[in-house]
Amino acid sequence: MNSSAHYYRTAEIIYFTTNSISTLVCLVAAYMVFRLRLYRKVVYRLSLYQVLASLLLAVMSILATIISINYTKDPPTYGSVCTAIGWFIVYAQWAKLLFTAWVTFHLFCLAVLLKNLQRFEVLYVVTSLLVPAVVAIAPALTNTYSPTGNCYISAQNDSDHVALIENLVLWDGPALLVLLVAFVAMVVMVIQMSCRARCRLEYKRISADDTFWKALKQILPLAAFPILFFIFIIPVLVFDIYVAVVPNPNPSLELTVLVCIPMWSLTSGATLLAHISVARCRARVQMRALHLQLHDLYVKFQDAK
Repeated sequence: MNSSAHYYRTAEIIYFTTNSISTLVCLVAAYMVFRLRLYRKVVYRLSLYQVLASLLLAVMSILATIISINYTKDPPTYGSVCTAIGWFIVYAQWAKLLFTAWVTFHLFCLAVLLKNLQRFEVLYVVTSLLVPAVVAIAPALTNTYSPTGNCYISAQNDSDHVALIENLVLWDGPALLVLLVAFVAMVVMVIQMSCRARCRLEYKRISADDTFWKALKQILPLAAFPILFFIFIIPVLVFDIYVAVVPNPNPSLELTVLVCIPMWSLTSGATLLAHISVARCRARVQMRALHLQLHDLYVKFQDAK
């Protein structure tokens, strides 16, 4: 096996393994939400949307890896299947991106405007499901879902610029725009929350106190989703732009990207599981405290007799 083949086999193993782990974590997180009926709360529903989009992305990425490995056995059949899988990959990526954008918008309204826009949840879901379906059609029409590129938008040869343009226009450009807007929103949120917290410490009573602390309970669990997603999407976007300038990048850079993409799914599932664990631990502590209070009242009642 030559060095090039060895590199691609290593990349496929890494990509397959990390996506498999991500799938398992997302499945467990989604199961816990339904098992404990946490979907009744808007915080968990918004988190669940992120996890389901991430789960779809991880599963389709696993299938894409299998297609890439077996493509040479039956190119016509695997090529058609790859186009369908590529559609689902782009769909899942865009769903993840839009759900993240809406979560950031929801957090901004909570932190800055002190308004809970839960009534717009249907809008969040509808746009995050319909827009990706339209966007993912374009590469299928131009036949740029490549089996040799894990069924993603990839150039068939060095002279093929259609795939490069599509990737920049359909993913890199919108993702960068969302990233920049969300970054500004997060900075404003942090400044506003710091000012409100300072006011809470300096002045015992301010008009929006109760509303702010109620909003904070939603902000803290949800804030991890956009932050972690943006951390791991930046290397991918930088790599795509770098490839547009340098056709043959360093293989180590591509390996970094193959690790970062599954992390979108892994961090979503892990964040939701962490939030569930913290919430359940807090509930146990509160129940234990309530039990002790009731026990003390019972003891005092018995002594009073």
